[in-house]
Amino acid sequence: MLQVDIEKKIGHFHLQITLNTQKGTMGILGPSGCGKSMTLRCIAGIETPDRGRIVLDGVTLFDSEKKINLPPQKRRVGYLFQNYALFPNMNVEKNILCGLHFVKNSAEKKKRFREVIDLLQLRGMERHGIHQLSGGQQQRVALARILVNQPKLLMLDEPFSALDTHLRSKLQIEIKELLALYGRPVLMVTHNRNEAYHMCENISLMGDGRIFTTKKTKAIFANPETILGAEITGCKNVIEAKKTGEYEVEVPKWGIRLETKEPVKDHLEAIGIRAHYFGAKVKSNRHEVVKTGMMEEPFEWIIQFRYKKQAQESKDLWWRIPKDRFPGEMPEELGISPVNVLCLYPEKNK
Repeated sequence: MLQVDIEKKIGHFHLQITLNTQKGTMGILGPSGCGKSMTLRCIAGIETPDRGRIVLDGVTLFDSEKKINLPPQKRRVGYLFQNYALFPNMNVEKNILCGLHFVKNSAEKKKRFREVIDLLQLRGMERHGIHQLSGGQQQRVALARILVNQPKLLMLDEPFSALDTHLRSKLQIEIKELLALYGRPVLMVTHNRNEAYHMCENISLMGDGRIFTTKKTKAIFANPETILGAEITGCKNVIEAKKTGEYEVEVPKWGIRLETKEPVKDHLEAIGIRAHYFGAKVKSNRHEVVKTGMMEEPFEWIIQFRYKKQAQESKDLWWRIPKDRFPGEMPEELGISPVNVLCLYPEKNK
């Protein structure tokens, strides 16, 4: 079990992290520059927090009050960097064995080496130079070098950012299966919501140096709760709104009212509607619309539109629809099911 409660100031940036994770893969999802990688570096011991505690499986890695600050090599934490940090002048075997420099027993070294080579499907590549490997193979070598050390916690920093789209999708499946076999806590940071959705059982949403909500992955996409949460999880249509009834909101800039599925709380700040949620045949929340633009993707249309009474200064809305479902012409009205109107509230620690 990992318990983190730390603060660190760097110039005007203030990292304030409270995080608890037990098993499975926990994702930290947030925009670039919000402090995700800094959080991992503090846990690994590469950076030192100004105050707080970090505890892993009952062992205190850092405690500012008790003056405890274990060096990285004693933390039993595996950290996969974005660029993998492999040694280009060493072959695959030597790179992996670097993770076992502290193990003196040669039989134990060989045993661990064979285990990770088989686990990561690297057999036959032991003598290959790093330059001979594909991006996916380099990633597996970097993981092998970490796992051979049998860490209690594995941390992945944007693990697929250096890979092309096809290889990224393929490796996400492979690495997810591998992490299930690994069987210990995994902490993965990413700014890519699709990667977080595919890889993680739980997600913490992060912005401006702090985590503001943690939920099961599907639950956080179904109800992100805040404006920042909606934006981080990819909601294209977010707008200020106010409560006008127990199950009704008004959107002044769109010139419409919408029925909601969930009761609306008094401190409503905004609503969000994902681009896939509009429908020409949806009977609820129907309003007149006008198309303002279209962009074609391989399998979908992205259609920009405005409500008929929408304020001139407000942004166009986005509607995504599969090509085989597009009626050919822009409908005069679009509807939204009440369950798909996301009620958004102020962040708790704002």
